[in-house]
Amino acid sequence: MTAFEAQDVHEEPSANDTAWPVQDSEASAGTASVAPAATMSPLVMRTLAELVGSFLVCFALYAIGSFGTSIYGANMAFVAVGTALAYAGVTTLLAGVSDVQLNPAVTIAAVLVSRTPVVDAVAYVVAQVVGAIGAGALLRFLLPTSSSIAEKVWLTPAVNGYAEGSVSYSTVNSVGISFGVTMAIAVEVVASLIIVGTAMRLFAAKDDDRRPRDYALLMGVAYGVGAAITYPITGASLNPARATGIALFAQGQGLTAEPLGQLWVFWVCPVLAAAVVSLVMIAAQMAKSAKHGKTVASEHDATVEDAADVNDDRSDQHAYGEVAGEQADAQRDADEGIERD
Repeated sequence: MTAFEAQDVHEEPSANDTAWPVQDSEASAGTASVAPAATMSPLVMRTLAELVGSFLVCFALYAIGSFGTSIYGANMAFVAVGTALAYAGVTTLLAGVSDVQLNPAVTIAAVLVSRTPVVDAVAYVVAQVVGAIGAGALLRFLLPTSSSIAEKVWLTPAVNGYAEGSVSYSTVNSVGISFGVTMAIAVEVVASLIIVGTAMRLFAAKDDDRRPRDYALLMGVAYGVGAAITYPITGASLNPARATGIALFAQGQGLTAEPLGQLWVFWVCPVLAAAVVSLVMIAAQMAKSAKHGKTVASEHDATVEDAADVNDDRSDQHAYGEVAGEQADAQRDADEGIERD
């Protein structure tokens, strides 16, 4: 028996209602047509947000480094402000869909502090890297070249590297110095500590229903400060996905240093920073829990002591009552003896 037949058993439509089965069929068809969008899982939505966000941020950063530096001679301030605006803008755009982590280091830290499930984190990191690769492919496709302007002219300022791969190599090499791997690791770790620490603090505020409305602005500032610290030395990676997306398409293009050979630094440093931030947060939470436990224990002990004092007072009152009763009985017996005499 169909759904319409079952409805007919209980209620027979009148002559004026003969069109209702057709209308219901159309409504059902309309519902079926929008069902896939309505039933899309939250994880899929958040993962798509990470992919789109990573693509937009990375393409903006690649374009800033490539066209801005090559054509306009953009300096560190330009790159820092552009980086801050790119992250702040994309975070504002997608904040209603997800946490907009956009950075594998932030995602790893979120897993370590048990904010993001492992399955979700794997999906986010894959989406972030794929988005960055898509941005790198689009930039490579759009680069204008000629017999006198090769692709490496555009790619060099957009790629992350150190020593020969640094954006400042030609300048500092002329005076006999170099920004080696040790300095690259130091600045990338410090900058990543600022970024990951800011993100985790804001996530914690969100969990307490106190997430600042200017979340996107604060993350933009963190990335801007990180870019100012690292740009002259490493080209301001700050994000493993960002470094990977452009390195794949700059490999073998005649750059002074092959990007993939130096890529490990731009994964190890942010992940190390994520581990440090997570360890500090876990230790702080444990200390807070221990302090809370001591407070609860102290309150419990105080309650037990108060209860014991009350019981002691009641025992004293009971003993006093028994003594008074015995004295009254003795006095009564004495009075009765005198009367008999």
